[in-house]
Amino acid sequence: MEDDAAAFRVNDDLAVVQTVDFITPIVNDPHTFGAIAAANALSDIYAMGATPIFALNIVSFPIKSMPMETLGTILAGGAEKVAEAGISIVGGHSVDDAIPKYGLSVTGLVNPKNLIRKNGARSGDVLILTKPLGTGILANGLDAGLAGQEIEDVMIRVMLNLNKEAARVMSLFNVHACTDVSGFGLLGHLREMLGANLTALLSYQQVPILEQVWDVLNYGGVSSGTHANARHLQQEVRWDASLSPHQQLVLFDSQTSGGLLIAAPEDTAQALVAKLREAGTLASAVIGQVKKRVGKAIEIML
Repeated sequence: MEDDAAAFRVNDDLAVVQTVDFITPIVNDPHTFGAIAAANALSDIYAMGATPIFALNIVSFPIKSMPMETLGTILAGGAEKVAEAGISIVGGHSVDDAIPKYGLSVTGLVNPKNLIRKNGARSGDVLILTKPLGTGILANGLDAGLAGQEIEDVMIRVMLNLNKEAARVMSLFNVHACTDVSGFGLLGHLREMLGANLTALLSYQQVPILEQVWDVLNYGGVSSGTHANARHLQQEVRWDASLSPHQQLVLFDSQTSGGLLIAAPEDTAQALVAKLREAGTLASAVIGQVKKRVGKAIEIML
């Protein structure tokens, strides 16, 4: 099973963690796009309990059909978000391409003893989510003309929020596993944490969801990626019969720059959530538990 980033053990006290991630524009404003792409790339480092130390730009840009000033603005947005993380962009690579793309390769450091893997969840663990779901649905609604500026502002606020503070707080506790919620949606990334011997029991009412999602869903604002996630996992999820198809789709929502999904011992979970909230995370909440495999890999209760 792959982790969110590659980890290379240098010695007993030091491991290098490296990731690469880039995306196509998700908003119209180039500065905001650059900042979201940077926040999204940094999340893999945070999810593994590492501290980023520097980043490299990765850029595809149509230099013959778009002004170079737009590229400069994208890069400025990325640099600003990276500076918020406390590091610098020290180089990069660009190619001429018909479709703009931007992201980062990020390098971090961690003591191997403190490295947090994706697949370390244990029976009895509590599951904690640090950002609300629904940004992918909102983004698709905006792209389809189904939503306006107010909804875009909500979406951007979530995507621009770094997982830096969530990772800092997480490092203070005995956390067994962590991943960041991105393209495979909450359930897709949760499934990666479970392996063959565990079941996740989720409480739907405890999952933080952006309230603007429901208006967009009523007009069909769901991406092909979200539908693909649902098709891929449909045989591994048991749903409470009262949950509608729309309610189910939100848990498959393909995210960009989503929150951290943490598996931690039950006796520390409430203290961890309290500290996460004190640190200003957007929606830290206990959303379920991990048990020995009983039936489906994921079971959703109301």
